[in-house]
Amino acid sequence: MTVPIPPDRARGAQDIASILAPGRRVALTTHVNADGDGVGSEVALWHLLTARGVAARIANPTPVPARFQFLLPPGADHSDHAAKEIAAADVIVVIDISDLSRLGDLAGGVRKARGPTACIDHHVSPGSLPAGPRLVAPDASASAELVFDFATALGWELGPDAARALYVGILTDTGAFRFANTTPRVLQVASALLSRGVDPESIYEAVYASAPEGRVRLTAEVLQTLVVEPEAGLAWVTVPPDALARHGATPDDLDGIVEFPRSIAGVRLALLFRHLANGRIKVSFRSLGSVDAAELAHEFAGGGHVKAAGASVDGSMAEVQRSVLEAARRHLRVR
Repeated sequence: MTVPIPPDRARGAQDIASILAPGRRVALTTHVNADGDGVGSEVALWHLLTARGVAARIANPTPVPARFQFLLPPGADHSDHAAKEIAAADVIVVIDISDLSRLGDLAGGVRKARGPTACIDHHVSPGSLPAGPRLVAPDASASAELVFDFATALGWELGPDAARALYVGILTDTGAFRFANTTPRVLQVASALLSRGVDPESIYEAVYASAPEGRVRLTAEVLQTLVVEPEAGLAWVTVPPDALARHGATPDDLDGIVEFPRSIAGVRLALLFRHLANGRIKVSFRSLGSVDAAELAHEFAGGGHVKAAGASVDGSMAEVQRSVLEAARRHLRVR
């Protein structure tokens, strides 16, 4: 199946390819607490570059979550010494994010990079990365869709391993093709990936049906904090500060929990609050209908998509909940 590539994406692909010459050392990175789209996109790009003799290394600010490690080729992941890889790179490719702030401890190294910093991203953000070529399209369903476009525009063959990684990226960022970003085009891309030998059942098992017991118990505890304001169409949950440690869980194990309050009849905006290691409070926003989650997140220096966004906010849990919930109620009143 041939999926047409929009001209602006084809130009972005050519711009990025121009700095990825054999002999250059390339560091691939994504945001802290990488999700399936970030990992899948960088793994696919690693396969594409390695096949062309380009020395690529994955160097993330936090370890790749356990449920996505099945995608990692041997020797590809150097996140345990990511700062050194960033410093040694001739080219850095930042995937699934346009802002330095989401790169955690790697932000300083990327800011001081000796070579260009390319970006492949699908989020609504002005970006704060150093100069370099861009393949950014907020209308794309996932960064993995853009990596598919990158390979297609350049005529680079997508092998089965790269196709599998991109399928994981698209699957997870569309909520298994349930969210509003499930477009006709991304289904065409998914179909093209399936035609390259992707096994959807094995991917489902690895991503969604291999949860450790701690993740299930964590979900149960977080849902005990559920608060619903039916008159406002608002619901939220809070992660107890020690819950991750008690259940032997990671931030990745929180993925999807905010979908439970969003699934309540009449709820148009759902929130999840949790403590971060740096003392800030992370807020995840999920919306339905005409409610713009990204617009609300922008009030707190966050960002994302219309239906899914996030922000990291200074203050105690009580202070952040008070200010965010007040803003959420105002936001809902005018929608």
